[in-house]
Amino acid sequence: MSGKIEARLAELGITLPVPAVPVANYVPYAVTGNLVYTSGQVPVADGAVVWKGKVGGERSIEDGAAAARLCALNCIAQLKAACGGDLDRVKRIVKVVIFVSSAAGFNGQPQVGNGASDVLVDIFGDAGKHARSAVGVNELPLDVTTEVEIVAEIA
Repeated sequence: MSGKIEARLAELGITLPVPAVPVANYVPYAVTGNLVYTSGQVPVADGAVVWKGKVGGERSIEDGAAAARLCALNCIAQLKAACGGDLDRVKRIVKVVIFVSSAAGFNGQPQVGNGASDVLVDIFGDAGKHARSAVGVNELPLDVTTEVEIVAEIA
């Protein structure tokens, strides 16, 4: 399906990944009313983890931001599935939560989170501006660098 958001993705040279299937007893997204909640998405491309390790340790802030960006793209792929393939149904991104696997003493989670936030605004414009939390954690599944979840309002 093509529309305004698909055209913007093409303009940015972004190809969305295939939405990941759940690996346990949960769904990749839940729709209630006009809200879509994505399950946490990790930095996976073509079925493989792309970014592993702790930011402030073996990973830089720039690595973390790239990982968060990939997580956000995986979230958008889930949003697309939730919208029946039509991303123009996304009225706005409401909330983004970024979990950052952080080495002891690292406190640059907001800079890492910018990787997710920036790509959402690049794609959705003003509708991509959102409330956000960027949280440092000791460990994430599969030793991934980041995990991102999104709440979006849809038409």
